[in-house]
Amino acid sequence: MKRIIITTYFLFLLTIILQCAKPTQTQPPSTQNWTHFVRTGGHGLSLERVDKIIESATSTHLYGIEVDNDIPGRYESFLNPEEKLQAIKAVADKAHAVGNYAYVYIAGLECITANADKSEHSFFKDHPDWVQRDITGRPAIFGGGDAFWIDKGDEDVWISPFATEWRKKYMERVRQIAATGIDGVYVDIPYWMTHFDGWENTWASFDDYTVAAFKEQTGLDAKKDLKLGDFNDVNFRKWVDFRIGVLTNFMQEIDQNVKAGNPKCMTIAEIYPGIEEDAVRVGADVYDMYRVVDVIAHEYSAGGYTAAAREPLAWFNYMTGMYSFRAFAEGKASWMLSYSWDEEKNIVPGEAMKNMALSHLMAGVNTWDAQGHVMSGSNDFETRKVIYKWIGEHENTFYLPRNPVNPVGVYFSPQTRNYFAEDFIASYRGFMNLLLQSHLEFQIVTPRTLANFQGAGLILPDVKCLGAQEVDLLGKLYAAGKFLYVTGETGKYDLERNPVPENPVLKLLGIQDGGLVQAGDKFLVLPDCPGKQYVQVTNKEFDVSARTGQTEGAEFLALLDAFQSELGMMSDLKQSVTIQASPYISTQTALVDNKMHIFIANFKGLKGNENAVQLPETNVKITFPAKQGAKIFVLPFLGQVEELSGEWNNGQLTCIIPEIQKGMVVWCE
Repeated sequence: MKRIIITTYFLFLLTIILQCAKPTQTQPPSTQNWTHFVRTGGHGLSLERVDKIIESATSTHLYGIEVDNDIPGRYESFLNPEEKLQAIKAVADKAHAVGNYAYVYIAGLECITANADKSEHSFFKDHPDWVQRDITGRPAIFGGGDAFWIDKGDEDVWISPFATEWRKKYMERVRQIAATGIDGVYVDIPYWMTHFDGWENTWASFDDYTVAAFKEQTGLDAKKDLKLGDFNDVNFRKWVDFRIGVLTNFMQEIDQNVKAGNPKCMTIAEIYPGIEEDAVRVGADVYDMYRVVDVIAHEYSAGGYTAAAREPLAWFNYMTGMYSFRAFAEGKASWMLSYSWDEEKNIVPGEAMKNMALSHLMAGVNTWDAQGHVMSGSNDFETRKVIYKWIGEHENTFYLPRNPVNPVGVYFSPQTRNYFAEDFIASYRGFMNLLLQSHLEFQIVTPRTLANFQGAGLILPDVKCLGAQEVDLLGKLYAAGKFLYVTGETGKYDLERNPVPENPVLKLLGIQDGGLVQAGDKFLVLPDCPGKQYVQVTNKEFDVSARTGQTEGAEFLALLDAFQSELGMMSDLKQSVTIQASPYISTQTALVDNKMHIFIANFKGLKGNENAVQLPETNVKITFPAKQGAKIFVLPFLGQVEELSGEWNNGQLTCIIPEIQKGMVVWCE
């Protein structure tokens, strides 16, 4: 539960009547709601601050205003919500009056009682049985100093989602909040308590309510029948699956109650675990949760907590996380509550803010500006104005659907991640970086989208766990002439992590598992995973090389070449667009509004905590398939659209981009 910190920063009064001011935006397509075009920031909410919130949001070009007067996360208002409900209705009405939207923060499974040390009543004092516990019975109760948002004397508790009376009252509060007319209910951290100091390895919760629910579902005693942390134990794996399902169900019930209060109100979940092992431990899996909410706000910080601290390779890992979220979302919006700058002395805050926004836009996610590591304020309001105004002017370029043409697919297996997180993420991330740094068109494919995949072929990055339906769909892809690039121990286990007597992927390819490299016209089987190898090599040398842009002698370049050659052995790929550029820029190719677009982010020259200004990428060569007379346009980051001259020859239009600073979008029409 990150608390909004209200700063003393005051904006100059607007020179026009506030009610006449409109946020910079174009009309969104009918298939996309307001959440797809959000550029947001947070605000502490009370009745007396409503006008100031709307004024600040308007002057800094916010579209989608976050407000915080958390009703269920504060024991006092959980019991008596009337005053806060009035403030929520007031800010919703004022936001609508200026053509904007507002959404309100509430806690998920956390509740704070202020000054509990001096009060006869507190959440825990009144309801100790409602609180999560570790396997020894220790309650999840904390105080000042355990987290920055918990004040001295306060009591902070983490609640069991199976606490029946609490859950009934919580859902009543959700309906009341939605009924105010607010446009969204933003639910923070619906987690099992495993992320505070001393709780990381508890695999909580073992409160009576949760233990009873697990017993009813599986017949197992969670306190006696599990080997905690041992993925070789089938009962522990059942506990892992149970915990993820419980939190997804909790969010689904919240959404149902939100819609009961107001069918147009959006349910937004804030989740900090991304694609890695944290999702399994905390129990909040964004892949699973996207099914049951309207938006996920990702507090994601792969490779560095702030943009100012992030190294070049970490930027690529961060991009992989965001592209994964967009694949999981299947058309829903993805917001990024990431942080740009937090007192990094050698970095200008505005430059860090620009790099953060650049990465978000090129990945097609919505950016959130906040001060330091909270949800509110800004590290530089003037920079926010520039960035948000520019996004509003070009939002369709970044937020209209991005459709694949002929991509190389990379398979994300949630169940493999759940049971073999370290191996799978290393392989998956390595292949994503190989594709991003080769500038090949890619598409992240999941179990929910596998049936509709139409790309050139599919990479299976050490996908150890596969189900019968997945294998059947892979067989159909292969039969349709798509290549399969199989690595590691793909197919060794079923979806419950039980070893299978015969590898089904190798069987459909017509080969036996001999532990050797095996190849055919449309398949390649590599027991030693190139993705993991690429991670190992780039971890050693990529950042050093990227800081200067010098590639001479870099081992990772040979791995890039080998990867491209391996793909070429199985398919000519027939890339819709060819891009010749250094490996220090990240590119995504996609159709946007039926026009071929290239989204480019430059990470060359960056050094965490020392330099946030890129070395320019020069002489990038891009070739589009095009009819004679077609034109190429570029949109530099924070710049304006320009037409770029190109040379047309035999159905192809080629251009040279002399210089790319932070980033650019290039398209042909």
